[in-house]
Amino acid sequence: MTASDVTGPGAPAVMLNPFEPGFFDDPYRQYATLREHDPVHRTPLGSVALFRYDDVVRVLRDPHLSVEERHAKLELPPRSPEIQALFDAREPRGAANMLNLDPPDHHRLRRLVSKVFTPRTVEGLRPRVQALVDAHLDAVAPAGEMDLIADLAFPLPFVVISELLGIPDSPDRLRLREWSGAIVKQFDPILTDDEIRAAFEAADGFWELANELVAWKRSHPGDDLLTGLIAAEEDGDRLSADELVEQLILLYIAGHETTTNLIGNGVLALLRHRGQLERLRDDPALDANAVDELARYDSPVQMSRRITLTDLEIGGHHLEPGSVLLTCLGAANHDPARWGPTAGDLDLSRRDAAQHVSFGGGFHSCLGAHLARLEGQVAIGTLVRRFPALDLATDAPEWNGRIVLRGLTRLPLRLA
Repeated sequence: MTASDVTGPGAPAVMLNPFEPGFFDDPYRQYATLREHDPVHRTPLGSVALFRYDDVVRVLRDPHLSVEERHAKLELPPRSPEIQALFDAREPRGAANMLNLDPPDHHRLRRLVSKVFTPRTVEGLRPRVQALVDAHLDAVAPAGEMDLIADLAFPLPFVVISELLGIPDSPDRLRLREWSGAIVKQFDPILTDDEIRAAFEAADGFWELANELVAWKRSHPGDDLLTGLIAAEEDGDRLSADELVEQLILLYIAGHETTTNLIGNGVLALLRHRGQLERLRDDPALDANAVDELARYDSPVQMSRRITLTDLEIGGHHLEPGSVLLTCLGAANHDPARWGPTAGDLDLSRRDAAQHVSFGGGFHSCLGAHLARLEGQVAIGTLVRRFPALDLATDAPEWNGRIVLRGLTRLPLRLA
């Protein structure tokens, strides 16, 4: 679907339209209009987008809804012959990772990896995360400037997830970052043919690399997550070879994509709200709550999807089985009905900031939420205290142009 398909003649006055000028700079204005005038919104693609906090939470926590694509009854625009041939020529990938599975398969896979992401285990990583942050800031301090994304927000979670999995830190991070970006772009409801081609190429590259990593780890076992997953497969826990590779790819990508966005979006928000930055700089006790408030204020994940298996009533609307629901997390996080008249403000001491839905909800809530919070606390807190004169070196931050995983591709900063 193209921009003209969405915004052509006869389009409704109120609609979810990522082609609107300025949308990626500030999607929350459009969300506010939809939340007020059409909170259960039928999009031009046929999916139903939800913008109120209560509706979003209800859907995220409903165990009777599905995430499996096969249940969706959605008529998508026809693909070009070339793109259809790409789909026909390849085996579908990604269907066997826990993100795209319902119980009991979801629970089985999540159980195998969840012990690495418990609050206690994650908290034990704090010294290592602090050392990594210090090292990255040491590297940029002499220059007096940095690109927040390239110099800290991306490499920090990338190294952490690599170490958790027990695989060598790749010297070719740029290629992996490009692959990751191309793959997660598939979460967006609207893709160009070029984006589809890039996603296929990235998936093929990641699949080959993941198989190589699994083979390497079989001969180099250790006290790490990937070794544990391999052992589970070999012990007959029904983890197939393809499932093993798909969980590795998922953990690799999810382990850094959202945290990169959390750090980038969070620092930008602070620099645009100098008073809040100074509060955080002067009061380390704010670190934990501040990261939740930053995640609420500009969510690194903007939408999540569910599919109805039975008839569902929501907001006075009847939805048939097979309906695709888009829970707009960013809109829910700014809903005045939940957050009051200051919903659109950044307040690092907000008492209920942790009730945001940026990490999802229900049994599909983000497995790595504790780790993302820890990395955000250490990275952002250390940055603003080490460089108290930190400031933006641009008036035009570069957004990644993604509807679902909202983040920056570049954010130049002056350190002094």
